[in-house]
Amino acid sequence: MTATPANIPKSTRPSVVDDPRWARVVARDKTADGHLWYSVATTGVYCRPSCPSRIPNPRNVQFHDSLESARATGFRPCRRCNPDGLSTEAENAALVSKVCRIIEESEEEPSLEQLAAAIGRSPSYFHRMFKATTGLTPKEYAAARRARKVRQGLAAGNSVTEAIYDAGFNSSGRFYEKSTDMLGMTPSRYRAGGTNEEIKFAVGQTSLGAILVASSTKGVAAILLGDDPDELVRDLQDRFPKAHLIGGDRDYEALVARVVGFVEAPGIGLDLPLDVRGTAFQQRVWRALQEIPVGEAVSYAEIAQRIGSPNAVRAVAGACAANKLAVAIPCHRVVRKDGSLSGYAWGVERRRALLERESPRGK
Repeated sequence: MTATPANIPKSTRPSVVDDPRWARVVARDKTADGHLWYSVATTGVYCRPSCPSRIPNPRNVQFHDSLESARATGFRPCRRCNPDGLSTEAENAALVSKVCRIIEESEEEPSLEQLAAAIGRSPSYFHRMFKATTGLTPKEYAAARRARKVRQGLAAGNSVTEAIYDAGFNSSGRFYEKSTDMLGMTPSRYRAGGTNEEIKFAVGQTSLGAILVASSTKGVAAILLGDDPDELVRDLQDRFPKAHLIGGDRDYEALVARVVGFVEAPGIGLDLPLDVRGTAFQQRVWRALQEIPVGEAVSYAEIAQRIGSPNAVRAVAGACAANKLAVAIPCHRVVRKDGSLSGYAWGVERRRALLERESPRGK
């Protein structure tokens, strides 16, 4: 049996509070689960770091780097955190994965009640669990899945009708009600590669250089920053190669002025209708970015945690890089874990300048 704190002489017992692992127990750090366990001499149990039970007296705690070491104490596993089995998060992730497969394999969209029953949970609990894990509601996930199948079908050359029914829509009417929101344009135009879609744009000037704002009929589709206005227009053409670009009128230039004002004084806020085009994962990331308050910066790892995909740090960075709505979707507020600035589509110096003017000292 591994020695416990109770039978180690106090004079030679190391201080648990000075051990960095103790901070993870106090914080109930879920990321430490599966890497660290601790036992408590007075209660005779061993736990995972995220255990929701009352924090024990550190004098009675011993750390273990393996489950076998924790079991060797002869103590019993805690009933609240179940250190011998999957963590609550891992168990929920497995259940959500099962539900995702059900959604993907169903010809018609299952109801919330049907999905909850499939994993033995109540509809309300399942709904909260699914959103906490994926960042989407079950209905949003199913819609994103069907939208992707429609896009794949249209891109493969299928007729609009074939793409609709292959994606699980049981009537064309239901599809056309949502088609513009789903595709950003009509299905026939999407199938033609966005040919003749009208994109209105205008270029303005900020203290950080030129800024281009472009909008579809749905909302602002691009905000680009750079040094050369002509390069920004070429960038817009590259991003919407089959669209018909239209120079903005005076009314549209007023919208550009609002964006310029936000760049110069972030505290005024920016509330614009957006035409956000991306995969379901990218949209989860971008939605999380929009929730970062002005003046704050978070790491890529923290965004991955917030969207329920803690291992998708590199994918989060990729979604940030794919963002074409500068400042409206504030990818400049995402930094490396050590606080340093990584690459930025519109230049690291612009990122630094944006963060400085958003900070309390820069306001």
